[in-house]
Amino acid sequence: MAKLKPVKHDEQLSLVDHLDELRSRLIFTLVAVGVIFALCFWQSARLLDIAAAPLPEQYQALTVLAPTEAFMTTVTVSAYAALIISAPMISYQIFAYVLPAFSPRERRVILPLLITIPLLFILGVVFAYFIIMPAAVNFLLSFNGDQFETQLRARDYYSFFSTTLLAGGVVFQLPVIILALVRTRVVSIQQLRKNRRYAYLIIAVVAAALPGVDPLSMIIEMVPLLLLYELSILLARGMGTPKAAVIDGSTIEER
Repeated sequence: MAKLKPVKHDEQLSLVDHLDELRSRLIFTLVAVGVIFALCFWQSARLLDIAAAPLPEQYQALTVLAPTEAFMTTVTVSAYAALIISAPMISYQIFAYVLPAFSPRERRVILPLLITIPLLFILGVVFAYFIIMPAAVNFLLSFNGDQFETQLRARDYYSFFSTTLLAGGVVFQLPVIILALVRTRVVSIQQLRKNRRYAYLIIAVVAAALPGVDPLSMIIEMVPLLLLYELSILLARGMGTPKAAVIDGSTIEER
C-alpha cells in the first residue's frame, strides 16, 4: 500500500500511482471508520444515553419489539455515530486526493473552504442536537397528548435522532456550496441577491424535507439556513469573483 503523503502540484504521477494512492486512502479511511465504530460500540451505553437526552424524562425508557432489536439498534446507532465523528477525516481524505490538481493560486482560494467544511459540519450537528431535537420531540410528543398513549420504539427514535444530526451537518455546508458556485462563475453575487425570494423558497422546501416534520422544527431549521445564505453573499462579495482576461484570443482566469 502506498504511503499517504502530500502530492505536489507539479509532481508527475502515472495512472497506476493515482489508483494506488486512491486505494491507500480508501483503505485508511475504512480502517479508521472501523476503529471509530468499535470504540462507539464499546461505549454504546453512553451513546444511547446521549441520544435519549433530548427526550422528556417519562419517555426515556424506549421500547423494543423483537429479540434482536436491541442489538441491531445499538449497532445502527454506533454506525451513525462513527460516521458523524469520522466525517471531518473523510472529507480531508477526499480533498487531500484532489488538491494536487489545483495550482498554488487556486489552493489559496480553496484551502479556506476545505477548513470550513468540517467546522460547519460540527456546528450543524451541535445545532441539531441542542436546538432542533429538544424542540422537535417536545412538540411532537405533546401534540394531541390527551388523545394518544405514546410509546416510543427505540429503533424509530434513534433513527430519527441520527438522521436529524446528519442532516444538520450537511445543510450547514450551504456557505461552502454557494462560495464554490461563485468562484466557478456558475452564479454571480448579483444573481444571489436578485433571486433571494427563490432561494428562500428552496430553503423552506429543504427545511420541510429534513427529518423534523413539525412546523416548529421547520422554522427553527430555516432560520440558520437563511442566515447562512446571507452570510454566504457577504463572504462571496469579500472574496470576489474571478475575472477573465482575454489574451491572444484565449480566455485566462485572473485571481
